Parts: sequence; structure tokens; C-alpha cells
Amino acid sequence: MASAGDHQTLGNNNMYNNSHVEIPVYNNNNNNNVEAMKTDDEEVVDYSQRAQWLRAAVLGANDGLVSVASLMMGVGSVRKDIKAMLLAGFAGLVAGACSMAIGEFVSVYTQYDIEKSQIRRRRQQRRRIGQNDDDDEEEENDKLPNPAQAAVASALAFSVGAVAPLLAAAFINDHKVRLGVVATVASFALMFFGAVGAVLGRTPVVKSCARVLIGGWLAMAITFGLTKLIGSAGLQI
Repeated sequence: MASAGDHQTLGNNNMYNNSHVEIPVYNNNNNNNVEAMKTDDEEVVDYSQRAQWLRAAVLGANDGLVSVASLMMGVGSVRKDIKAMLLAGFAGLVAGACSMAIGEFVSVYTQYDIEKSQIRRRRQQRRRIGQNDDDDEEEENDKLPNPAQAAVASALAFSVGAVAPLLAAAFINDHKVRLGVVATVASFALMFFGAVGAVLGRTPVVKSCARVLIGGWLAMAITFGLTKLIGSAGLQI
């Protein structure tokens, strides 16, 4: 037979058991994963939109710098007067900027037509199966390349790159010093443009600078050497 003390002990135990409270613990790992996925998606979108003008700008700057510097080096190998070098460089700037703008516009507009046709075909397919998502179509249209933007960026970048060797040669009278200064300024400008393109595109800076610099050196050396060879062969200029 249970005593009164035993009944009191059992009652206390039941009270403790019934008063058990579970505290929910929320896991923030899922939320962190969702936020990380959103951040990754935003970065991808930013890079895809940035690529339209980044490619045209970097390509135009490098082309302007290498083309005009090589042209001036080639003319300087057979003509010592500063006027001939500057006129050749200025003509190269104008012709190159126009050529880059027109070529970039035609190229990007062709890409625009192709992607626009693909969007139209996908829209027709969705309508056949009863789907009509205007948000997806608007997003696809926003990602289309802009030919005018690419053309303007390419022409301006070409002009900026071409100005560097022109300014370097404009105030130097000595022929040999002028050639050396043009080559030096072009080399530093090539490294600068390579670094800018690498930083904006999130690629290795050293490899980008080395690749651009070596390419520019080859272009200037080949142009200088071949023009010097033709000039020394007796061609009257």
C-alpha cells in the first residue's frame, strides 16, 4: 500500500513530466544557401550584361594603340621628320575608329538578328503548348546585344588607345628618341589596358598583361622591320 509521501512523489514526477517544454531551434543554413544562390545569380547577370561593352572597349583600345603605334614606328623607320609620323598616326586613328565602329556594328547587329529570331521561335513554341510567359520574354529581350552601344564603345576606345602614341611623339624632335618613346609609352599603355580588362573581367592580371604586351611588341617589331626592309631596298617614298 502506497503511503501519502509516495503519492506526493508520484504527483511531483508527473508534474515535471507534463511541464516539459521543447524549444525549437531554427537552422539558418538554408537561408544562407538561398542568399548565396541569389548572390551568385546576380553576379552572373552582371557579367553577362557587362560583356557587351567590355569586349568592344578592350578590343578597341588595344587595336587603336597597337595599330597607330605600329604605323608610326613603320613610317619612322624610313622617314625622320615628325610631320610624317604624326600624319600617319592621325590618319590611322580616324580610319581605324571608323573601321572598328562599322565592323562592330555589323557584327553585333548580326548577332542581334540571330538571337531575336531564336526568341521569336521559342515564343511560338510556348504558344503552341499553351504557355505565355511575358516575363521570360522581356528578360530575354533585355539580354539582347546592343549594336549601337558596341559600335560607340569600340570607336571611342580605339581613339583613346591611338592618342597615347600620338601624344608621345608630338613633342620630341630627335628621331631615335621619338621612336623609343613611342615604343615605351605603347608598352606601358598595353599593360594598363590589359590590367583594366583583367580586373573588369575577373581574370588573372599578370597573364592578361603579358599576353597583350607580347602581342603589341610583335606587331610593332614586324611593322618596323618590314617597312625598314622595303625602304632600304631602294623604294622611293
